[in-house]
Amino acid sequence: MTISTMVDSNVLIDILGPETLPSRAWSVSALEACYEAGAIVLSAVVWSELAHPEFAEADMAQAFAWLKPRREDFPFRAAYRAGLVHGRYRQRGGQRQRILPDFLIGAHALVGGHRLLTRDAARYRSYFPDLEIVSPETHP
Repeated sequence: MTISTMVDSNVLIDILGPETLPSRAWSVSALEACYEAGAIVLSAVVWSELAHPEFAEADMAQAFAWLKPRREDFPFRAAYRAGLVHGRYRQRGGQRQRILPDFLIGAHALVGGHRLLTRDAARYRSYFPDLEIVSPETHP
């Protein structure tokens, strides 16, 4: 049985970043291990977070072509789930800055039956306890 892995934007940003970035080595190694284990899945939400005016989309696609990533449409069920956990986050006193995309990504991975490769496991664990997470804490 192969495992599909949705990749969080922070891991892909590490890979696109300078080789001197402290988290880059872990991100490259973890992404290679996930690729060997099965399909790599990219979410439109992650793709949007990677957009940068100085980096053409075709260049970005080429940078990750070796992964043969599966681009998966965002499931409507995941949107509802993300909205519920975002509401819980707000009730607990959370601020709105940049958090909703994380909930969309986590809900997409969960509803799609994927594990999630991320460096930011704490928030995902808090709101998606059933989601399998690959992070520096779980896979050093």
